[in-house]
Amino acid sequence: MRLPQVSYADGIKTAKQDEFAGLNHNLGAKDGELWDMRNLCSDYSPLLATRQRRMLYKTLQAPGGLFCWDKLCWVDGTAFYYDGVAKGTVTAGQKTFTALGAYIVIFPDKAYYNTAADEFGNLESTWTGASLTFTNGKLYEEDAEANCIQAAGVNWADYFKAGDAVTIAGCTKHPENNKTPVIREIDGDKLYFYEYIFTLDGEDGVTPYTETGELSVSRTVPDLLFVCENENRLWGCDKTTIYASKLGDIFNWNVYDGLATDSYNVDTGSAGSFTACISYLGYPIFFKEDHIYKVYGSIPTNFEVMGSATLGVAAGSDRSLAIAGEILFYHSRAGIMAYSGGIPQPVSAAFGMERFKDAVGGSDGLKYYVSMAGKDGAYLLYVYDTQRGAWHIEDVTQATHFARYQGNLYLLDEGGEIWITGNIQSPPEEATMEDAFDWMAEFADWYEDSPNKKGVSKLLLRLEVDEGAEVQLFIMFDSTGEWIAVNGTLEGGVKRSYTLPIVPRRGDHYRIKLEGRGGCRVYSLAREYYDGSSLKSLPGRQ
Repeated sequence: MRLPQVSYADGIKTAKQDEFAGLNHNLGAKDGELWDMRNLCSDYSPLLATRQRRMLYKTLQAPGGLFCWDKLCWVDGTAFYYDGVAKGTVTAGQKTFTALGAYIVIFPDKAYYNTAADEFGNLESTWTGASLTFTNGKLYEEDAEANCIQAAGVNWADYFKAGDAVTIAGCTKHPENNKTPVIREIDGDKLYFYEYIFTLDGEDGVTPYTETGELSVSRTVPDLLFVCENENRLWGCDKTTIYASKLGDIFNWNVYDGLATDSYNVDTGSAGSFTACISYLGYPIFFKEDHIYKVYGSIPTNFEVMGSATLGVAAGSDRSLAIAGEILFYHSRAGIMAYSGGIPQPVSAAFGMERFKDAVGGSDGLKYYVSMAGKDGAYLLYVYDTQRGAWHIEDVTQATHFARYQGNLYLLDEGGEIWITGNIQSPPEEATMEDAFDWMAEFADWYEDSPNKKGVSKLLLRLEVDEGAEVQLFIMFDSTGEWIAVNGTLEGGVKRSYTLPIVPRRGDHYRIKLEGRGGCRVYSLAREYYDGSSLKSLPGRQ
């Protein structure tokens, strides 16, 4: 809030700023708005304040991802860790995680960890062999015809379970037996399916025969790029197709029995590739760069995909999706969008003409954190306060994953460090506090509502500096690029006011910058100045 100017008899006026807004990197930024900053936050709004210190939880050697279900888990190198204990082996590289019930699922490896059974494995399973007999069998304790495959000496229960859809491949004598039926029962080396599912030899088609060659029986999972959980199913997509698993079954994506529990897939038919997916407001939602698709319905027979041509998630920013203040935020080609189920609205006007890529987002529940690369490839960590509608910049952290666990927001950076950030509650005992950090606040230009030249004679600053911290103030006139230090360094102590005299210098406008190290809260900033005339207004002249 800018208070009215007061004129003294000598023509000196005073203007006071005691409400500080967030980032506004636009030429028309107002008094109290910040053109640039580092390591500030909105926690003490309307004060200008440094962010909370983070805590370092753990350092990974080869980070591959971070996720939280009932415990914190991550990938380091080729090992998957759950609650700090290695549980299985994956390939190296960045991972996508989701969860259903007791299962944590890891893509693109198609691996899973069962937290209840302490079991790690693969969603897919394949048997290969040189001989497979197609014969008659049983079904629900009754004789059945043309419904059995047998591989002598194989224990099929080591590979599959009843209810799995398996793809049979390699048949040459009866190629029509290359299909994907659903296993109804398993009996040792025999798999039973519905009656007459296969073609056998003989005129009646029920004479057993044996296929030879390179044969396989496999339970497969689509090569999903993005995946989420919604209403007891896993949903995912590749570049063009949306898939849903069988109800409550992360292993089966090809079961089509005509039941409410069936798997599901659909091709949207529109141009472009999918860029992200998420479960939001009870619906699986899929994004392309210029489309958003929402899947309505409760069972496969009434699933309906409704699309709208609007700004979706930018390619490479699939991990920017996060829900803060019950609103879904993500990075599009036009900037950060806020989506509440209708038409997404842009919320990144504060960035001005800046454009970003490769965004990764997270949320502490009310704030949206997003790490993005600018046009120069350098990363900055931005924070949007949904309650105050303000953006702040923290630092140059390049986040690769966020996870929220026990009320705290965890951040994995590209160097493998797992940090706890934001307003930290009950941190783990092994977490260590971050050292004091440098910070900066650069205000937009001050014009003092006057088209004339004006001279600044004094600055009055009320602030509170933590013990051991320090602050310095700088001023620049007429966008010359020359920052002039004002007085000396302000050091830690109780809340108090400082009067900072300035050698008077006339100019059309001026800019103020605060730099410091350690915690600081600024309560007010007052300027004493005097109006000049419009004369001698050439650049550099006083």
